[in-house]
Formats: sequence, structure tokens, C-alpha cells
Amino acid sequence: MKLTNTEFEDLVASALKGLPRFFRKKMENVDVVVEDRASPDILEEMELRSPYDLLGLYQGVPIQGRGFYYGNVLPDKITLFQLPIQALCRTREEVEEKVREVVIHEVGHYFGLDDEKMRQLEGD
Repeated sequence: MKLTNTEFEDLVASALKGLPRFFRKKMENVDVVVEDRASPDILEEMELRSPYDLLGLYQGVPIQGRGFYYGNVLPDKITLFQLPIQALCRTREEVEEKVREVVIHEVGHYFGLDDEKMRQLEGD
């Protein structure tokens, strides 16, 4: 399923707005962006072979790792990779659901949850 960049970004914005208010209010100094796919450098760093193996990425210092010294830093970054997400989906509704899942997953990293803990919470 292929969407325009604007349509995809609208789904990301909607997924963020759909987060519980408590979490939205706690999120600060974090940018959420959309890119086509992960760069070769990111794939190498994460030891992945294909850009289609990565749907989203959190880069930054999770909240629980921030001490009194934390300040005057560039924003953390949550990236959603549009092409890999779309490649998994056949309908707009599937893209919307996958975007929501990826947003929640990457926001989980922002709040300090690792992949193992999130799998437990997701029931996988």
C-alpha cells in the first residue's frame, strides 16, 4: 500500500494524538520524523542487512536516564520509516495500524522500555 508523504505524516500525527494524555504531556524535547528508509550507516550500526528490517528508531536519552545535568541538548528523535511500513501492508487501515504500533513502540523507548520489556507488554 503506497501513501503520499503527507498522508503518511498525517497518520503519524494522528497516532501521536492518540497516545494517552499522560504520555503526551510527559514527552518533551523529542522530534518525530518520517524518512523513506534507514540509512546504510544506521543499518550497519544495528547490524541489519535490509532497510526493510527497520520500521522505526528512537535515538536519544530515555527519560529515566536523564539526571539533573540533562539540559541544553538537541532533541531526541523518533523516526518512522515509511517504505518498510508500507511494504508490510495491503490497505490504508493496515498502514494506519502499523504506524500506531511503531509510534507506541518508539515512544516506549523514549520512556526507557527496552525491546524485551515491550514484547512482554505486547504479549509476544
